[in-house]
Amino acid sequence: MNMSGARRWWALGALAISVLVVGLDLTVLNLALPTLARDLHASTGDLQWFVAAYSLVVAAVLLPAGLLGDRLGRKKVLIAALVVFGLGSVACAYAGSADALIGARVLLGLGAAAILPLALAVLPVLFTEAERVKAIAVVGGAIFISYPVGPILGGWLLDKFWWGSVFLINVPVVVLAVIAVALLMPESRSSQRPRVDLAGIALSSLGLTAVTYGVIRAGQDGWSNGAAIAAMVGGLVILAAFARWERRVGARGIRQPLIDLSLFRSASFTWGTILSTMVSFALFGILFAMPQYFQDVRGADALGSGLRLLPLIGGMLVGLGLGSRLQGPGRATAKVLATAGFAVMAAALAVGAFTTVSSGTGFAAAWFAVAGLGLGFAMPAALNAALGALSAERSGTGSALVTALRQVGATIGVAVLGTVLNSVYRSHLHLTGRPAAVTAAVRSGVGPGIEAARRLASAPLLATVRVAFVHGMDVMLWACGGIALASALLALAFLPRKASMAELASVAGPARPSGPYGPDGSGPVAAAADYDGQNREHERHARN
Repeated sequence: MNMSGARRWWALGALAISVLVVGLDLTVLNLALPTLARDLHASTGDLQWFVAAYSLVVAAVLLPAGLLGDRLGRKKVLIAALVVFGLGSVACAYAGSADALIGARVLLGLGAAAILPLALAVLPVLFTEAERVKAIAVVGGAIFISYPVGPILGGWLLDKFWWGSVFLINVPVVVLAVIAVALLMPESRSSQRPRVDLAGIALSSLGLTAVTYGVIRAGQDGWSNGAAIAAMVGGLVILAAFARWERRVGARGIRQPLIDLSLFRSASFTWGTILSTMVSFALFGILFAMPQYFQDVRGADALGSGLRLLPLIGGMLVGLGLGSRLQGPGRATAKVLATAGFAVMAAALAVGAFTTVSSGTGFAAAWFAVAGLGLGFAMPAALNAALGALSAERSGTGSALVTALRQVGATIGVAVLGTVLNSVYRSHLHLTGRPAAVTAAVRSGVGPGIEAARRLASAPLLATVRVAFVHGMDVMLWACGGIALASALLALAFLPRKASMAELASVAGPARPSGPYGPDGSGPVAAAADYDGQNREHERHARN
């Protein structure tokens, strides 16, 4: 079946709804962390595991999910993943303990592991290079829109109902996404169907899980912890063996390799992936700390905390809109936009590092908005550089690789930056003469510390906890700013102004289109919805 230009953009809307549900979950989880700490008696370690359990499963399943979409059909796998995500949301809502919530987050991770890469995988299939900039902005914007929607709606629910209601808001969005994807999105899959690389799946899943677990464990127990170091080193060794195995599989051509190592011959793919990973590293650190600052230090309720995040989102949306207009043939390159965006983020985060206990809402709103503006420039530019090197034939596995590295970066960000925050927080506490139980509660995190101080009606202890947390948060923001500055310098030094045709040909093969038109841009590629199992030279996908 052929697909009109208008319907392609409607299909993009269905993809946007699909990633919106993942963004909603992420936002409401960060917003609900202080409430979960109180109602489930969760320690800082438990709070990290609410994020980490999800991250571990995503790390293990991302690459196989991309391969599954390429082989079985990206539409089919995306619908199944949305259903799993909806079931996981219900399980989270009715979890009665910290352990039960961690288990439900595992189910959510299974769904998200397929939703995220497959939503990106369809973009090189449906859209030309010129159109892809806007398409990426739409998908990225859907995640960003979830940031104001999640905090405001989630904050209202937290104030009016029990905390499980913030997870139930995912369910109607999942239902809408399933209907939209089923009706609007064309089916597409790879035409090549060699044997599945089961050994590669096992090695990649084990290696990524081990590295992610080691980083998380180090964030909880310290970077000198033996188990954490062993997990990280073991995971890296397994990933090295995985890369060696994939090289052999690709050379023989008997099985379908899980990742295409030739992608890393493209500077656009390599540095686009690295830069989008680094921005995830910084962004997730902010999202982990700021809701706790607004609620525990400033005394805002959940809804008030959500409203205070709006300037960040507003800046993101402005940056996305301007960036999509500026980037394109004959306009600003991804190199220019990524460098400028990261530099703006670095400056904003440096200003944010001067936050104090008594800083006004206007101060936070100002640097939030500027940081969001920089993010709106940088993220789509980096992603477009990476996705532009993907052929339609392997867009599922290629997008899964990009998403896997970004997810690992986010996990490392939460663990490393969380460790920085907690270490500085604990070093600034003054607990001499306090009972052991109070000392343990205060040292476990700002939420339990605030609760202990209020229970004792101790104003000095309350002040100590708040000041210590803000010190830790400021140091963390300096670290985030340093990451953004390093990203700007790397983009300036290594991100190509434009990927050459020779480079793209060496990655995708000379006859593979990177969009719905051939290499000369002279004609449409037929739809892939009627795939009949025969080997074709190229994957065909739907559009006129």
